[in-house]
Amino acid sequence: MSVSTVAAAQTVCTPLPVLGRDVTVPLVTGGEVTYAALDYAASAPALQRVWDDVAAYAPYYGSVHRGAGYLSQLSTDLFENARRTVTEFLDCRADDQLIFTRSTTDSLNLLAAALPDGCQVFVFETEHHASLLPWRHAQVTYLNAPRTPEQAVATLTEALAARDPQGPALVCVTGASNVTGELWPVRELAAAAHAAGARIVLDAAQLAPHHPVSVQDLDVDWVAFSGHKLYAPFGSGVLAGRADWLRAAEPYLAGGGASRKVTRRTDGGVDVEWHDTAARHEAGSPNVIGAYSIAAACKALTEAGFESLVAREQRLIDIVRAGLAEVPEVRVLSLFGDDAPRVGVISFVVEGWNSSHFAAALSAEYGIGVRDGLFCAHPLVRTLLGSDPQSQGECGAPEAAPGEKSLNAIRVSFGAGTPDEHVERFVGAVKELVRDGARWQYRTEDGRCVPAV
Repeated sequence: MSVSTVAAAQTVCTPLPVLGRDVTVPLVTGGEVTYAALDYAASAPALQRVWDDVAAYAPYYGSVHRGAGYLSQLSTDLFENARRTVTEFLDCRADDQLIFTRSTTDSLNLLAAALPDGCQVFVFETEHHASLLPWRHAQVTYLNAPRTPEQAVATLTEALAARDPQGPALVCVTGASNVTGELWPVRELAAAAHAAGARIVLDAAQLAPHHPVSVQDLDVDWVAFSGHKLYAPFGSGVLAGRADWLRAAEPYLAGGGASRKVTRRTDGGVDVEWHDTAARHEAGSPNVIGAYSIAAACKALTEAGFESLVAREQRLIDIVRAGLAEVPEVRVLSLFGDDAPRVGVISFVVEGWNSSHFAAALSAEYGIGVRDGLFCAHPLVRTLLGSDPQSQGECGAPEAAPGEKSLNAIRVSFGAGTPDEHVERFVGAVKELVRDGARWQYRTEDGRCVPAV
């Protein structure tokens, strides 16, 4: 660790204030405890700063792009300023477009709908379903899970060399795995894609909350992420990148806002002239509060200093990994090995435990919220667990009863709002559960493991 990084870690040694930091929850064994939210990879708690900014704006809410009144004009300015703020946060190119969407899933489905005819898509089986599944109308090549970053680049390079060089091609890759937390070699994969005449889209849902993302430095063509991973409430997301494919595509939704001019024809039909700006794919009244909340989160993270945030999170990662390493029954899941750089997302299994049972005990007996299942990345998790990656499964817990073997895992995830006490309590709870077992009886109800009443 560099001297500057150490200094940053010492300067910022407290978590950023988030909503819910003082919420208490009951324990089945009696009493209450402050809730330890360790499921950031699913949805991070909103930053208090973001919530305060949204609350200050809420009384001035008005219709965007629709009215001459003061509140409408204010809301329109705020919406477009939010677009500029997020564009700067992502270090986009001058001619890039930034479209506000509902989520990463929505962003990548939008891009999938904008693919040119005959486009070939290349995606690793390691992707979250949001980036694995939207390409169903294209010719898709699914690539096997690599075991090193170098193998990832080599696998992609070989696959691209075998494609039809005449048609368009797109590579889709994650920045940080939502299962292992490992960072992917995005810059090198982008170089391999461009060398073969392909474009690349970055799923930054797990990367953007933990590390700065520069479209120009990484040299990606598009980037997508979700507000609810970036400490912003509400259903909002972003797709940012090159405008040509987006301008040439039919609007993602047809309706007001996407259309510049609509006229009746003499035969009774209508002619439509669509916008060629971001508005082309933002039909309907936009989620101005969602867009504003993303911009507020971008400002808050930037002002807090990513170097300090990264250094502090790395310290939390080290605490969790060192604690889990002291429990022989715990196996941490990894593609690239122990030395791979990662964000605060760690998945593991415990010998002799059903993962749903273990997660339920962490919640009911310790007030710790983690995730169990396949994390909407079924092929990857099944590959890491040594089972058939082609077998079916659900995102939640399987139907195995407490104590029975399950083909799913446990995921702990944290970030800028996580207190040290939460990860320390988690490590202590894992050790205690493995050593002493659960103190309560559990049963399966609607596919979930819950405390028996």
